Amino acid sequence: MDRKIPIRSFRDLEVYQNTYQAMLVVMKQVIPLLPSREKFDLSDQLSRSCKAIPRLIAEGYAKRHQKMGFQKYIDDAMAECNETIVSLEQCRDIYNLDETLIKDLVKSYDISARQLYKLSRVWTTFKRPLP
Repeated sequence: MDRKIPIRSFRDLEVYQNTYQAMLVVMKQVIPLLPSREKFDLSDQLSRSCKAIPRLIAEGYAKRHQKMGFQKYIDDAMAECNETIVSLEQCRDIYNLDETLIKDLVKSYDISARQLYKLSRVWTTFKRPLP
């Protein structure tokens, strides 16, 4: 990861920014299109998983000084990305939601999962600024 600006907050992480923006799209453009009978199943699961990703990144960043603590949150965020991808594909395949929208979101979450993996591998080599 070639970053020219120092990372001083979880908000500076590109993967946080991307997953937060994708979450807004899911919450505003996908979930409202699901039928009410999905309120306690697919809607709920998708809502929880997409919102969990930026939260886990923020929590992990707070524990960045603990290798295992940081790793756990990043691993959990990767798992939530995968869960979100499956839920989005279910929305597309069961309810025929906008294929382009779902494709773009799936791509975004796939890229984010890869970014999280890379972040977990290289974090210890980052030069951190003093607080």
